[in-house]
Amino acid sequence: MNSLRRWWYLHKFANSPYQFLFERYQGDELVSLDCETTSLDPHSAELVTIAATQIKANRIITSQSLRLTLQAPGSLNADSIAIHGLRHQDLSEGVDEQQALLYLLSFIGNRPLVGYYIRYDKTILDRYFRRLLGFPLPNKTVEVSHLYHERLERLLPNACYDLSLEAISRHLELPEPQRHDAMQDAIAAALIYVRLKHGDIPPLRCA
Repeated sequence: MNSLRRWWYLHKFANSPYQFLFERYQGDELVSLDCETTSLDPHSAELVTIAATQIKANRIITSQSLRLTLQAPGSLNADSIAIHGLRHQDLSEGVDEQQALLYLLSFIGNRPLVGYYIRYDKTILDRYFRRLLGFPLPNKTVEVSHLYHERLERLLPNACYDLSLEAISRHLELPEPQRHDAMQDAIAAALIYVRLKHGDIPPLRCA
């Protein structure tokens, strides 16, 4: 969200519970976030699970994490179940859309969001928040694959890199995540962020 649009929302929601979301974040914390959805199209996908965990300096505070399971959306089908393994019966006790969004908003506040392909998740969340509250998430985003690529470009300019989450994790000597689990992916992105910001990069070895 650019500064002019942020200023417009700040005045539109002045004296509302959401005003602080559009103020500049002054702290040193971030939130790593991931969503599991019903499709790969961010303009139509529906939310199934949301997970987020806090990052403070070089620490990932998993004791302060959020895991939300939503009620089964109408577009949940065999194709999406094959990806994340969540069936209708697994979502029978999920929270409704409004509760999930308000829980998430309370957890993340206006802190920057870290993730792997975070733009995909934020595009979906923006659509949901516009529908519920009339605004997209104003949070800044940090894409860990871009951070990784920038670090490697300084070492090996113009080379080709594998930017999959698994390959990045292997190169940085981090645990490989169990994919398509929102919390595991959020933690994996947080680990990558902390390693890139506060650690050294191991030598890149050819396969």
